[in-house]
Amino acid sequence: MTQPPRRTIFETPVIRSILRAVAMTLLWMFRWKTRVVMPADPKLVLVIAPHTSYWDFSILLAAALKHRVNASWLGKHTLFRGPGRWLFRWLGGIPVDPTNRGDGRVSSVVETFRSWDRLWLGIAPEATLSRVERWRSGFYHIAVEAGVPLWLGFIDYGNRTVGAFQRIEPTGDMAADFELISEFYAPIRPRHPERFALPTNGGT
Repeated sequence: MTQPPRRTIFETPVIRSILRAVAMTLLWMFRWKTRVVMPADPKLVLVIAPHTSYWDFSILLAAALKHRVNASWLGKHTLFRGPGRWLFRWLGGIPVDPTNRGDGRVSSVVETFRSWDRLWLGIAPEATLSRVERWRSGFYHIAVEAGVPLWLGFIDYGNRTVGAFQRIEPTGDMAADFELISEFYAPIRPRHPERFALPTNGGT
């Protein structure tokens, strides 16, 4: 994945301002609060969790628009085919081949980090809306190999708060770092708690 010429929702004049106003209005109407502390890092992995509902993306996008969080995200390559492909790219999507698993995918994303001047990349470690027993650890290996920090994003349905404020510098000790991540997400309530599992150092 190399850096293609593209313009995302956050780089589209006029429209971005209109959508930001709409996003702020919807967050207010549905009584969602935001808590965002913007990092100075030009490159990072934005951890997106818990991810148990289709509503999560809409809420996160609204918060991103409100705080001008210009982040990209990985999506199944088939989403970027057909007439709707421009929409997902405009929303910050980067296509990946789900059959390219493990080290191959990690290496591909790490190369993207190295070739882009700026990249805030959102990754949902649960990777599915179904019940998971453990998180996939690819997001962590990407951060370590690319030499970028983790920024912990969250959607808390318990107190209707969405945002990102905790920054973690990966040490390479996955057990210790996953313990810190687990402590952060432990009090957060997903929309469907039965589908969520806290990260462990035995990630896949």
